[in-house]
Amino acid sequence: MQSHARKLLTVVTEAVLEATLTREIDRLNARGYTITDARGKGHRGVRSAGWEANSNIRIEVVCDDRTAGAIAAHLQEHYYQDYAMILFVSDIEVLRPEKF
Repeated sequence: MQSHARKLLTVVTEAVLEATLTREIDRLNARGYTITDARGKGHRGVRSAGWEANSNIRIEVVCDDRTAGAIAAHLQEHYYQDYAMILFVSDIEVLRPEKF
């Protein structure tokens, strides 16, 4: 089994941003993403997935280092000020590098 290094960029943010963020992630050269509903508690209090206006999503992008950096920088610059959003990047290994 040969694995290949990639980055996993995870974004947890307000569901209202989904369509906008997916367009921007595509534009910034990600080959794909996974979106799931998210709920929890953080700096801005408890967030549930039960009411759309108050719900969060989790967007995961597997990509190379350059793409992860570009997406993270863009989201920080354009959204951190006005929206509940966290980003984190993890080092991962993938088995099918051509997918990412």
